[in-house]
Amino acid sequence: MPSYQTASGAVSRITPGMRAAGVLLALAGLAWGCARAEATDMAESRPPSGLASKAHRWMDAWGIGPPRFDPLPILRSPDARLDAGRAMSLLNAWKAAQVNDPTLRAARAAHAAGLERLPQAEAQLRPQVQLVAVRNRNEVDRQTLDFLGSPQSVMERYQSVNDTLTIRHPLVREPLRAQRRLAAHVVQESSALLLREEQAMAVRLTGAFLEALLARDQLALIGIQQGFLKTQLRAASLGLEKGTGTRIDVDETQARLDLNLAQEVEARQQWEVALRQLEAFVGQPVSDLPQLDPSRLDLALNERTALEQWIVEALRSNPDLTVLTARREQAREEVSKARSSHLPTLDLVAQVQRSRSEIVSSPQTGYTSSSLGLQLTVPLYNGGYISSQERQAVAEFERAGEQLEAARRDIAVRVHKEYKGVTEGLPRIRALEVALRSSDIAVDSARKGVVAGTRTVVDVLNAEQQRQQVLRSLAQARYVTLLSRMRLESLLGRVDADFIAALGAALEGSR
Repeated sequence: MPSYQTASGAVSRITPGMRAAGVLLALAGLAWGCARAEATDMAESRPPSGLASKAHRWMDAWGIGPPRFDPLPILRSPDARLDAGRAMSLLNAWKAAQVNDPTLRAARAAHAAGLERLPQAEAQLRPQVQLVAVRNRNEVDRQTLDFLGSPQSVMERYQSVNDTLTIRHPLVREPLRAQRRLAAHVVQESSALLLREEQAMAVRLTGAFLEALLARDQLALIGIQQGFLKTQLRAASLGLEKGTGTRIDVDETQARLDLNLAQEVEARQQWEVALRQLEAFVGQPVSDLPQLDPSRLDLALNERTALEQWIVEALRSNPDLTVLTARREQAREEVSKARSSHLPTLDLVAQVQRSRSEIVSSPQTGYTSSSLGLQLTVPLYNGGYISSQERQAVAEFERAGEQLEAARRDIAVRVHKEYKGVTEGLPRIRALEVALRSSDIAVDSARKGVVAGTRTVVDVLNAEQQRQQVLRSLAQARYVTLLSRMRLESLLGRVDADFIAALGAALEGSR
């Protein structure tokens, strides 16, 4: 067996196990460094080196895999960019928000983290292998007496070795099995949380999209009213010069025009804020928005399913209820876990130990021992800690059950509210459309009355103001009803690309 001379003069031996361990550590370090170099090459858009590729394949062959430096693929999408030069549709905005919304990306990362709870719990039920390698450098000062009885001091320096390989496999551990069932419910909760965030993101995006459309429509209506008021002001001023008008008509028209200019500043600010909010969702500039097509509104809002069926479906598939149900089941498993902590545990334990030069009196001796057996652990008394944990778990389970029941009642109320918002929104829209036609007739009659001398300019202004109010109410009613339809579908967790496309069809009219 080869040996080498140390600086202090002592001789140490390199065992084959130490040599093999050193080789494995060197290869692992080399592979890790090559994997890091490969990650750097990928970040700088360089092709990976040949050595990095070989290290990559070697680590895959051993099942340890290269380190992950890039985000999960779920956070990427090939169609995240909007089409340049075209009005952004609701579907394209939703696709962009699926990639660029930071809240949704955080929810996906949380979901990926939650999925790891199950393999972690399952790992506790598998064999646990541990290797402990100890290398000590010892110095022993021996005091002896020579044949004359004089004390003699001898300094001995040597290296001691102790290697222990332990394999432990749990055979009977009910708390670990309860932990595994609990982890399965954690994964279910994680998936439901992601679904809930996806539905909430769709509602927030649709709200921002419709708010931007409403702000743009309000700004356009104010612009139309401003043009009308300027025309009326010129007509009133001309009439005053010719003696057919009055100062009251001029002053009244000027006052309303000044108010309109102030309203334009406020509406433009609202439009810019709404546009910035929408851009924050999609993560890129928004150049143009589509126009609402009233003829497609019936198709987007037509819903003939009975309210009771909506409530039943919501209680079955609502993401919030799924989350709370999973949490209640987790609390149930916590009760089972706490109660099973009173039970004995049984493990299969195998151990191999090799030692050399650990006995001071005989530094050159060594031994190898092996054992295989069962380890039974019986909890007897721990001060009432387990009993307290059990009472706490029972209380948490009751709390989770009551929270679930409260959420079920709240979901039923919310479904009823949004259902009425959709089913009663269409009649309100139709009534406002009739009111708009009546307002058009009133404005036309007021103008003819001015010509006939039976009406004044103020009457025309009042009729036009009423018409503008009806137009604003009609636009708001259409967008609010569309948002109620989106919220109703999200309460069932059914908002997807197909539904977004169907709802957005009413928002793809020509400009």
